[in-house]
Amino acid sequence: MAALRSVVLAGGGTGGHIYPLLAFADCLRRHDPGVRITCIGSPSGMENELIPQRGYELRHVPAYQLPRSVNMNLVRTPDRMWKAARATRAILDEVNADVVVGFGGYVSVPAYLAAWRRKTPSVIHEVNVPIGVANRMGMRFTNHLVLGFPHQRQLMPAVAGAEVVGVPLRQSIATLDRAARRAEARRYFGLDPNLPTLFVFGASSGARSINNAVAGAAQAITSAGVQVLHIIGARNEDFDVPSGLATPYVRVKFLSEMELGYAAGDLALCRGGAMTCAETAAIGMPAVYVPLPWGNGEQRRNALPVVEAGGGLIVEDGDLSPELIANTVVPLVRDGARLAAMSRAAAGYGRRDGDEALRRYVLKVVGG
Repeated sequence: MAALRSVVLAGGGTGGHIYPLLAFADCLRRHDPGVRITCIGSPSGMENELIPQRGYELRHVPAYQLPRSVNMNLVRTPDRMWKAARATRAILDEVNADVVVGFGGYVSVPAYLAAWRRKTPSVIHEVNVPIGVANRMGMRFTNHLVLGFPHQRQLMPAVAGAEVVGVPLRQSIATLDRAARRAEARRYFGLDPNLPTLFVFGASSGARSINNAVAGAAQAITSAGVQVLHIIGARNEDFDVPSGLATPYVRVKFLSEMELGYAAGDLALCRGGAMTCAETAAIGMPAVYVPLPWGNGEQRRNALPVVEAGGGLIVEDGDLSPELIANTVVPLVRDGARLAAMSRAAAGYGRRDGDEALRRYVLKVVGG
């Protein structure tokens, strides 16, 4: 296999693009601390908060939203895209890039285009159904598409031949032994070491419908002897729960050490984003998934294979209520035997080696 001397990683806008990018960057650096890693992002995206903090170089290029209908933005898109691609090409030349690996987001498109013009190999990593608009455009410039989940090949016949490599996960999660770290994690949050624990989260910004339903059920949850660890989201300052609860109810705005939350909890109540499903399945975390009720239904499609494998349940956002939590979620989190079976099923579906599998694929592309 060829050696990697300089790798350009493109992706931004949302955590679903940035976190796999960072996990893959960490993998490359573990194998070769001397490899040059350059990340491409937009000046205003979430990548500016996450990538430099992890010690990786972030270079900015113009990124434009791709229109989904015929309008003036569509007319202006080619000029904008070529401008962004020229800026990206200059970066590829400067760092003498061996390969471009894109994870989606509008900033990936000029990277794919610049790599094509430069005759530099590029690889697209995709986790959604249908394929995101940026990666779908990138497929015009490269045949090297890899997928995060097996169900993508089943639901998208056009990419049935693409290789499934899994989703790159940060090492703190990919190597997590939940049982071994449970006592430590519960001490960290001030939770009772022996009580059943519900871990509630709704991606980086929280989820208002989940927050409201759990707050409404707080008395019923704690009266049943269940404690709660709840990531409410940084934007949900007004979230509150009743006082005088029977068991601990710990609220945090944001949790960077998600592995501790997973270790502390017996059952997750969460959304169905691709990263969430990849993480919960990989570590064998039983989950009640509440997919976002808008968009094209990708969150339900993400969670469904885990549920069909026996690793979780799906509750539609419109059906989520304090009564449903009291009648369905609380009995489940108290049922240790059922949770153990769900954990085994989730782990059997999930995989922890997405970063290594993607690296092997990239090495084959560069070498070939």
